[in-house]
Amino acid sequence: MKKEDQRLSWKLHLEATKEQFSAEEVCLGPWTSYSLMHDPKHMCFVLARYKFCSKMLAGKQRVLEIGCGDGFGIPLIAQTVKQLHCIDWDDRNIKGNQRRLHFLKNVTYESLDICVTPPKGTFNAAFSIDVLEHLEPALEDDFMKNTCSVLTSSGMCIIGTPNLMASVYATRRSESQHINLKTADSLRELMDKYFENCLLFSMNDEVVHTGYYNMAHYLFAIGVGKRTIQSGKI
Repeated sequence: MKKEDQRLSWKLHLEATKEQFSAEEVCLGPWTSYSLMHDPKHMCFVLARYKFCSKMLAGKQRVLEIGCGDGFGIPLIAQTVKQLHCIDWDDRNIKGNQRRLHFLKNVTYESLDICVTPPKGTFNAAFSIDVLEHLEPALEDDFMKNTCSVLTSSGMCIIGTPNLMASVYATRRSESQHINLKTADSLRELMDKYFENCLLFSMNDEVVHTGYYNMAHYLFAIGVGKRTIQSGKI
């Protein structure tokens, strides 16, 4: 390549990348930063889970994320829904997300424990990723009831959680925190209790499928059409 051509290529490169280099740099949250330093491939798994939810929720008017953590996947959901309201019981996550993700104009945040109090308003869909396994089993019904209470009658609920069958491969840190793991059968049983329809998916690494549940590392359940709740009973 001639020197003149090289100089032209460099000028074209500078022009083409001007927008990227002028963009505001975005910091990672604490959990995602930890993953980047200690287990970067885990970031791919998390984004794949959010991508699946973003596809399922595309076009929804008002969506609730329960347990948004440090917000790593929030931009994926915000890209496909009209409005996204994110709650978490750890106020440090909420404040950090408000600071780091201020450029997302269709996202709001609230520090809230849904096992105690449901958020105000109604939602067309709700989802939680890597939350259910952290709940004390005694709080599971409160979690589900309060979630359903803010959904419209035809509302959708997506729950993603590690598979109990894969717990033998969990890290020590995950093993100590995962106190409410589900199998495919027990996850379906939970969703059937609250929704008329339950769609169950397997997931291995970044791949979502309908394969043999016992060989899946991760499970997704989608509940559609909530059952009527009367006098605190279903």
